[in-house]
Amino acid sequence: MRQIVLDTETTGLSADNGDRIIEIGCVELVGRKLTGNNLHFYVNPERDSHEDALKVHGISNEFLRDKPKFAEIADALLTYVEGAEIIIHNAAFDVGFLDKELERLGKPVFRGFVAEVTDTLSMAKQLYPGKRNSLDALCDRLGVDNSGRTLHGALLDAELLADVYINLTRGQEALLIDLGEVGDDAAEARTIDLRQFQLPVLSANAQELAAHEATLNDIDKSSRGKTVWRLSPSA
Repeated sequence: MRQIVLDTETTGLSADNGDRIIEIGCVELVGRKLTGNNLHFYVNPERDSHEDALKVHGISNEFLRDKPKFAEIADALLTYVEGAEIIIHNAAFDVGFLDKELERLGKPVFRGFVAEVTDTLSMAKQLYPGKRNSLDALCDRLGVDNSGRTLHGALLDAELLADVYINLTRGQEALLIDLGEVGDDAAEARTIDLRQFQLPVLSANAQELAAHEATLNDIDKSSRGKTVWRLSPSA
């Protein structure tokens, strides 16, 4: 499935009290790989940012004066995300702001345009209960380089979150096997008769079995309990 990692910056913390989106950054993943087909907008919010918000994102009110309003970029954004899985850190915040902007334009809610919304904050809380799970904390924990993040920025944060998401769901990419280039004609594929080999059977020792079980547990947590080997036959 096509996945879009999305982040916004805003004038403040409350969409219901009139705060607006000032920046949107989107990063595309296909097959869990970055495609480079990203989307980025600065948006004129038609109001000033709160002082505390300015300290977080550093985007001045003057810089945004000549930027397009949300109404001017809405169709391009919705076309870009249509049908994709959207990955957001603390999704309720960003989706709440997007819904309020769409409401002003008489459009349906954001979730109506996409396949689903995945919240990496919820995923992190399940994997690391009781720990700090901010984007910076996850970058540190998962070995993602965030040294260039002195201020919040929607596109930079989306790029960091894409790396964090891949690491949060680690193990999935290891299940993929690269078969190289294979011709369209199945008859061209080389076959090997394994009956000619005497293959030794090596049993795993206790340490290897424990490591294997730990890996399965990690994958099961990443999939939120949906791994097929943990489902009962009735499921």
